[in-house]
Amino acid sequence: MKVDRLDAAIVEMFTEEPGVGVLECSRRLKVARATVQGRLDRLHASGVVTGIVPQLSPAAFGFPIIAFCSIEIAQGMGHGLVFDAIGKIPEILEMHTVSGPSDVLVKIVGRSTTDLQRVLDALSQAPGVARTSSVIALETHIENRHLPLLRAAAES
Repeated sequence: MKVDRLDAAIVEMFTEEPGVGVLECSRRLKVARATVQGRLDRLHASGVVTGIVPQLSPAAFGFPIIAFCSIEIAQGMGHGLVFDAIGKIPEILEMHTVSGPSDVLVKIVGRSTTDLQRVLDALSQAPGVARTSSVIALETHIENRHLPLLRAAAES
């Protein structure tokens, strides 16, 4: 879907100020309330905006350690069995099928390095997992950054 500057401005306002209402957004952007609501409805319907939910910070509620784990799936096992097993581990925040030497990449959080080891052990013991390799993030510089991409798309 093609987005324009107004779409980007609306999404930016709701991202930076989740509590702002449609009426206040329309007032600040100097467009009709129906325009803002219509744009939001279109952005939702097209899948550009997938939801309006609070963004959580796992570190703030006790999970400050972030790691990325590459998983190789045993030949002949299929992804479904692995996804079902590791998808039940709550510390896994993201799971992606990838190209390259591994099959799956997951983002994991832990309460400590010891706790992270527990999660990694659970991953490596999941049915269908042949091998894992992990790295711990020392510092996060950019995370969940979508607004610059949306702005660039709106400009083109």
